[in-house]
Amino acid sequence: MTHIPPPAEELRLLDLELRRLDARRAQLLHRRAWLVTALHTAAPQAPAPVAPPRPEASAPRVQNVLLLLGGVLLTIAAIAFTLVSWGDLGIAGRALVLGAVTVAVLAAPVPLLKRGLRSTAESVAGLGLALTVLDAYALHAAALPGTDGTGYTAVASATLAALWTAYGLLPRASALRLPLPAALVAAQLPLTLGAMAADAGVHVVTLAVLVTAACDTAVALRMSARPVRLTAVVGAYGLGVSGVWAAGWLSWTATGPSAAARAAALLLLAAAVVLTAAWQPAAGRQAGGLALAAGLLTVAAAGGTVRPVLPSVWTVPAYLACGMALLAVARQARLPQAVREGLVHASAVVQGLALLWTLPPVALALTGPVSWIERVWSGAPATVRSAVTADAPWPPHTGTAPLVLAAVTVVLFLMRDAVGRTRALTGVLVLGWATALVLPAVLDVPYAVGLVALGCTTAGALAAAIRIRTPERPEPLRLTATILALLTTPPLALLSLADESATLAVTAALTALYAAASWTPRLAPVTAPAALGYATALACASGAAAGWRAQDTAVLVLVVPVVAALLAARLGDGARATVPVEVTGAVSALLAFALAAASGDLPMLALVLALCAVIVSATALRPGRRPLAFAGTALFVLAAWVRLAAWDVGTPEAYTLPVTVPALVVGFLSRRRDTGVSSWTAYGPGLAATLVPSLLAAWGDPHWARPLLLGLAALAVTLLGARHHLQAPLLLGGTVLALDALHELAPYIVQVTDALPRWVPPALAGLLLLAVGATYEQRLRDARRVRDFLGTMR
Repeated sequence: MTHIPPPAEELRLLDLELRRLDARRAQLLHRRAWLVTALHTAAPQAPAPVAPPRPEASAPRVQNVLLLLGGVLLTIAAIAFTLVSWGDLGIAGRALVLGAVTVAVLAAPVPLLKRGLRSTAESVAGLGLALTVLDAYALHAAALPGTDGTGYTAVASATLAALWTAYGLLPRASALRLPLPAALVAAQLPLTLGAMAADAGVHVVTLAVLVTAACDTAVALRMSARPVRLTAVVGAYGLGVSGVWAAGWLSWTATGPSAAARAAALLLLAAAVVLTAAWQPAAGRQAGGLALAAGLLTVAAAGGTVRPVLPSVWTVPAYLACGMALLAVARQARLPQAVREGLVHASAVVQGLALLWTLPPVALALTGPVSWIERVWSGAPATVRSAVTADAPWPPHTGTAPLVLAAVTVVLFLMRDAVGRTRALTGVLVLGWATALVLPAVLDVPYAVGLVALGCTTAGALAAAIRIRTPERPEPLRLTATILALLTTPPLALLSLADESATLAVTAALTALYAAASWTPRLAPVTAPAALGYATALACASGAAAGWRAQDTAVLVLVVPVVAALLAARLGDGARATVPVEVTGAVSALLAFALAAASGDLPMLALVLALCAVIVSATALRPGRRPLAFAGTALFVLAAWVRLAAWDVGTPEAYTLPVTVPALVVGFLSRRRDTGVSSWTAYGPGLAATLVPSLLAAWGDPHWARPLLLGLAALAVTLLGARHHLQAPLLLGGTVLALDALHELAPYIVQVTDALPRWVPPALAGLLLLAVGATYEQRLRDARRVRDFLGTMR
């Protein structure tokens, strides 16, 4: 019969066999890894395939380079022959060589084209064209040396352009791509050089340049061959920009109507050419840009005509009027859509440039009043302009800036449907505000009238923010109007600093204005803080006007935080204006603290801190502002400390007890609300705030009153901790009581130590160690019992 071992024995045998199998498997795997490594090391490595070298230049490119190089070398040789060896030949020889070489080279491309050698034919044709230029130079040097060089160049370039055009149009040479572009390049010179040779004046030279550019434009629009068209486009843009620049400069520098009219004629010619090009179907996507350029040229021509006969202050309005006239032209239905859009964009560019011209007076109206911070109540100036330009000159020739701003405002309002209603109305608000801002300074109205005007501007912006009722996206308009009102009030308030009465009146008016606007819930997050801010300024100005000291004014400023706290409580935590109002109130309280601290009057500083503590503590009564109770307590304590410092109190308990008492009250309330709060959290900070400084003072106090009172207080704290099983009062009170008693017994211990022989302390220490060792286990048991007892305390 088969012997079956017990289950425990069988399990032991199975585990042993499995361990043997694992060991064998690990050995085999190790051997296999070694063999694989050996095979990889011994096997020869196959060489990586080598990619064939990639040619750095293609065959057509090599061919073109060689042909170009050959043509250049032949041209250089021809130039050297013309300049060096030309004089060694007679008239007949010169003519024979000149004609034979030129005709041969120009005729060579024809058979080359028949054989299909197009690149070679182009190179030879280029050499032939270069030879014709050398022939023209040689003719001038040998036969016509006395002629004018500029005039001869004009005639020669015209002749060469005609010859090259005829050569390029020959039936057998029409396949060449070089002659016609070369003829077009040569055609750029005759008119301009002819006008310069005739001393026709700068206007005629500019006319020649513009006419040449017009011819290039016609060729670019009519020709289909790409090389010719590209050459014509480059010539048209190059000469056109040069001619327009010259004509514009002539128009701007014209000193009389005649010169201005001639320059305007040139600009109108350029505008007509560009507009004609934009009208053509071949213009394609460039039609809008060409129409834009045509509109700008027309404005420059029209404005330049009337500029010399108008005062300098009307120059920008004249150009602006011409730019606005383009809008009427753009409304013509017979014009292509791209042309109309280009003209509208040209008008927009002119209006934008006019608005840029108005930026200096607008910026000065905003920033100029800052200089009155250093001259508070030094005396009201006669006019608003003298108040704005206290430290900076008024920009010259800007008397019509309000007119420009108003005109663009009207245009933008009329075009609101085309531009976009919301964007247009936003621009109307901004431009209208800028007009009202600079108008008092431009008109140089009296000082008081200017302040009233700026106040009306602020009120108008706020009224617009309140009454906006647009059906689509009113928020951007409302936000823009509110921001404009806020931007107007700083220069108004700064300008009022020149006079005491003006300061009081302006700050009071701004406070009332923003307070009234705060009744609108949408504006309250911005206007309510602004009202509180100007109320703070009014309080400071009122205190200064009454001759109060800074610390007295600080108490008046605290009215603003009180109002802010009441307003925030009235609004509630859900309102958007609550946090801005509270932040503004906090800033006003900081200002009051700074005024009181700067004066150095400690009693008034203590009063200000106490009032701030009352405000903060009252705010902490709201459910969402409970953490402010800590700040209120801190302010109360700080006020008490400042008051004690004012009384020259040096007793530390006077400073620590105002901290301890509120802390213990808060701890007691916390434990009543939550019994899981530890006594260290509830009472530890408050007790330590008084016991530790008092203990340090008692150790350095030679009298008996402080240690006695401290010991009694520590004993009371210890007994209370033991009575209520509170760990923090028991340990803190007991520790302070023991240290205080040790301090009182220290002199006697020192005396006893001095009276005992020196062998007594070591002997006592030894006896103590023996006693501890003898009762070690009992002491451990007692220590555990004390630990468990303390652990049950909270």
